[in-house]
Amino acid sequence: MKCRSLTAAIAFALALPAFSALAGDATALDEVLVTATRTEIALRDSLAPAQVIGRDEIERSQATSLQDLLRGRAGINLVNSGGPGKQTSLFLRGTNSSHTLVLVDGVRINTADMGLAMIQDLPVEQIERIEVVRGPASSLYGADAIGGVIQIFTRRNPGQFLPHFRIGGGSNGLRGATGGFGGTGGRRWVGSHIAYQHSDGINACRGSATLSAGCYADEPDRDGYRNLSASLRGGYSLSDTLSIEGSALRADGENHYDGFYDYSETRQQVVGGTLRYVPNARFGLTVSAGRADNESENFKGSTWLGSAQTHRDTASAQADFGVADGQLLSVGVDWSEDALDGSSAGYLVDSRDNTGVFVQYQARFGGHSLQASARNDDNAQFGNHSTGSLAWGLELGAGFKLTASVGTAFKAPTFSDLYDPWSGTPTLDPEESRSANLGIAQHGAGWHWGLDLYQTRIDDLITYDSSTWRMAQVEKARIQGAELTGGLELAGWVLSAQASYTDPRNRTDGSAQYDNLLARRAKLTGRIDADRRFGALKIGATVHGTGERYDDAANGNRLGGYGTADLRVEYALGTDWALLGRVGNLFDRDYETVSWYNQPGREFGLSLRYQPQR
Repeated sequence: MKCRSLTAAIAFALALPAFSALAGDATALDEVLVTATRTEIALRDSLAPAQVIGRDEIERSQATSLQDLLRGRAGINLVNSGGPGKQTSLFLRGTNSSHTLVLVDGVRINTADMGLAMIQDLPVEQIERIEVVRGPASSLYGADAIGGVIQIFTRRNPGQFLPHFRIGGGSNGLRGATGGFGGTGGRRWVGSHIAYQHSDGINACRGSATLSAGCYADEPDRDGYRNLSASLRGGYSLSDTLSIEGSALRADGENHYDGFYDYSETRQQVVGGTLRYVPNARFGLTVSAGRADNESENFKGSTWLGSAQTHRDTASAQADFGVADGQLLSVGVDWSEDALDGSSAGYLVDSRDNTGVFVQYQARFGGHSLQASARNDDNAQFGNHSTGSLAWGLELGAGFKLTASVGTAFKAPTFSDLYDPWSGTPTLDPEESRSANLGIAQHGAGWHWGLDLYQTRIDDLITYDSSTWRMAQVEKARIQGAELTGGLELAGWVLSAQASYTDPRNRTDGSAQYDNLLARRAKLTGRIDADRRFGALKIGATVHGTGERYDDAANGNRLGGYGTADLRVEYALGTDWALLGRVGNLFDRDYETVSWYNQPGREFGLSLRYQPQR
């Protein structure tokens, strides 16, 4: 079995040493988290399981894609259809790939047609930090947040106005460059970045037209990928109490495939702006608006086969009231409109809007913390849906903290679920869920660990029925799981480990698939990261393991578990210059995350970076 690295990840995690709940109370010594409460808190004070991946960690990892950066992290299952740039689905805590709300600088980017976030087209070079919040969040964010929320913040440049760049290449014809300029001065700050990546790719699919398998095509060629992206983010303090900021991200891709389509041109664009008014320590008002566009043109050879464009406009207003010491009340309203153009504009319904109102109360009483929220969403197509959550935490002393939470969530069927001419089912109902989480964590000087146990029950789960080639609703699904995370600084080493157990099952009485595992979710995943500096030299490694999974709802097509190891090295050529090298999939493991679709073998990379010290 190719899963020894997973066993090592779990063993390492187990060997680790055994509220500021108001906005603005997080100190410089604490990692800051915004997504869990829609207010700024310290990460260690979050009552929801969460983690933050900062720019330093992104650069240290030398990840070439968002998929590489996220794989193996707590609660996350990833599947990829054939290498760089190919469709990548993220399953958070065993829920569907459309059950995770993904934000870029506060703007929803899940597509209106399929409900997915096209994470394969979001370059890591454009990312400043990522916040991952696990568990239901519909009571704050509305639909789509059954499994959790992932928020991506684009690059910004603190300190002096200075440029930076990086250029490099690697195996499979990989070449790329990235550069940017920005800084902070007086009342303003700005960051501007551009990135280019091009890979000749691998043979994405080993399918067969004769056997009607995989991509139903015999095309043993390289399937390349190109991505050109640019971002701009900045802000200005109009006064001591009023500030404004805005951001824009655009990523254009060219992708080659095997199968019915063999080439596509894509565009993902996100723009947003925020106005903040904070006249005193007891009150704050935030108003924001944004738009996310996803576009694709699809071809077979030189023959155009259609296009699709989806647009999501959003706006929100949130007021935060310090009602007493240690107590914060937030109230807000969100509005969004989804619309389709292009080939999908012929759907029975191709636009709809949603208005949600919410209220949240956060408090701390001695060693007790409390977070309660409720929300109602009025969807133009599916009517009203109410959700709520309640979380409690208790400081036990010696760095220990106990947390418990319950929450409900929902998701409206996507336009594709309902009206796609090949697979849509117009009679689908919204999905609804109920979740509970129990956690214990401990923080010490230079180390921390945490364990979370959870259960989610979903009614009317929407899945693809391969026997009818149509979307269908599983009446009941039950997901149980556990996540163990930890970090340690020891003898100059920075170590972290994450291990997850997920058991997602069909629980529909009388179904032929009763008690089957939901497709494409591995029950076991794990990850270890280790990094150390030796003077001008930095070395590091990531070991990742994934257990077996089934590629189909009938559990007839088993994909074996696997493990990979990545090595990295960085050498400082001076104060501002560095040479970086990496080896991915060191032992050249052969594996698949989607049946018939290949994954890269051993890969090498080398790059040169210029980054002035600020």
